[in-house]
Amino acid sequence: VVARIACWSRHTCYNAGLFPQISLSIMSKSTLSPVIFSMFLMVAGSALAEAPLIPAPPTIAAPVYLLMDATSGTVLLEQNADVQRPPASLTKMMTSYIAVGDVEKGKLKETDLVHVSEDAWRRGGAVTEGSTMFLEVNSNASVIDLLRGVIIQSGNDASIALAEHIAGSEPAFADIMNQQAKQLGMTNTHFENATGLPGDNHKTTARDLAILARAVITDHPSHYPLYAERWFNYKGHNQPNRNRLLFRDSTVDGLKTGHTQEAGFCLVASAKRGEMRLITVVLGSASEETRAVESQNLLAYGFRYYEAASVFQKTQELASARVWKGKANKLSLGAGKDVNVSILRGGKERLAVQINTINPIVAPIAVGQELGQVVVSLDGKEVYKGPLVAMTAVEQTGIFGRMWDALMMLFAGV
Repeated sequence: VVARIACWSRHTCYNAGLFPQISLSIMSKSTLSPVIFSMFLMVAGSALAEAPLIPAPPTIAAPVYLLMDATSGTVLLEQNADVQRPPASLTKMMTSYIAVGDVEKGKLKETDLVHVSEDAWRRGGAVTEGSTMFLEVNSNASVIDLLRGVIIQSGNDASIALAEHIAGSEPAFADIMNQQAKQLGMTNTHFENATGLPGDNHKTTARDLAILARAVITDHPSHYPLYAERWFNYKGHNQPNRNRLLFRDSTVDGLKTGHTQEAGFCLVASAKRGEMRLITVVLGSASEETRAVESQNLLAYGFRYYEAASVFQKTQELASARVWKGKANKLSLGAGKDVNVSILRGGKERLAVQINTINPIVAPIAVGQELGQVVVSLDGKEVYKGPLVAMTAVEQTGIFGRMWDALMMLFAGV
C-alpha cells in the first residue's frame, strides 16, 4: 500500500515512513484551538475491514472483576470496577510497593534489621486472627525477610513491623499509603492500615488495584520476582504462597491474595505470555478455589482473543514540526519509547493514531521534551495515550534570528 500525505499546516508534516502499510492524512478543523492542532493516521482500507468475531466474555462467579493489559493500562474487560470494596490483604501490595521503593531509593537496605514491636506481634497474629509470619515479640528481622513475609505469607505482623520502621507508626504509614495512592492515580482508594484488616473507611476498587499492580510490576522490576516465589521458610515456619495460580500456570508470576468475611475471597494476578502481559482482579468470590479459577478464566480469555501489537519504536519519527527562533527550523517528534498494546486479534489494520502537537514550538528544545500527545485507538476505543517528545535538540538562535522569527510569527498568526 502506498502512503499518501496531505499537509494541513506549513508548520508540521508527517513522515510517510511511519508505517509502510498506512495511509496518512491530516485533517483541519475550523474550531481547533490556535495552540493545539491534530493529525490523524488511518489504516488504508480500514473502513472496509471487518471486525473479528469475538465470543461473549466468560461469566465470572464474582461481583467485581477486571482484566487489564499491563503494558498500556487498557482495560479489556470489567464489571463493577469502580465500586468501592474492602481490599483485605490486597492492601499489602501498597505496603510492599512503598517498602521496595525505599529500598531502591537507598532509604532502606535489604539487610537492615527491623524491630518487632509488641503491637506488631500481637495484632499480627499472636493474639488476633489473620495471616502471620510468626515473628517473635521484640525480635529483629531483616527488611528482605519481612518483604517475603508480606508478599508470600501475607503476614500482618510483617506488614505492621515494616510500617512502624518506615514511618514510626502504622497510622503515619497509612498517610504515606494514601499519598502514594494519589500519585499513582488511585482516585477511589483510602487506606487506614498496612494490613487490610477491616476498617470503616478502608476501601478501594478493582480499577485502582489494577493500577497498583501495574505499578508494582513496572516501577520495581528487580523486586517483582518476589511475587512469584512459591514458598518462604522463616525460622522453621514454611508457608506456601496463597496464590494458587503460581502452582498451576507457569506464566503466572504474581501478585496477591486477600480474604476477610466482609471482602470475600480476592485475587490480583498477572501472567506474561510472549510479549503480552495481563493483570486480573477478582473481588468478592465465594472461595479460594473460585477466585483462582475465575482469574484463570479471565487470563485464558485475554490471551486467546487479544494480541500484542507493536505500535511505535523508541527511535521512530512520527512527525516533523516547524521550530521558531532556533538554529534549526525543523524538529523530529516521536513517542520516545517502544509502545506495545494489547488489542483484539485481527485488529491491527483498524488502529487509528491521533497526534496533538503544541503550536508554536519555540527554541530552545531539549531531547525528550514533551511537545504534544499521541493517542492510539481501535474502533474508537483508546488503547494508548502518551507524550509526543522531541527526538532531537534545537538550540536557540542569535538575537537577529529571534527577532526575524518573532516578526514572521506575528504575520503567520502563531
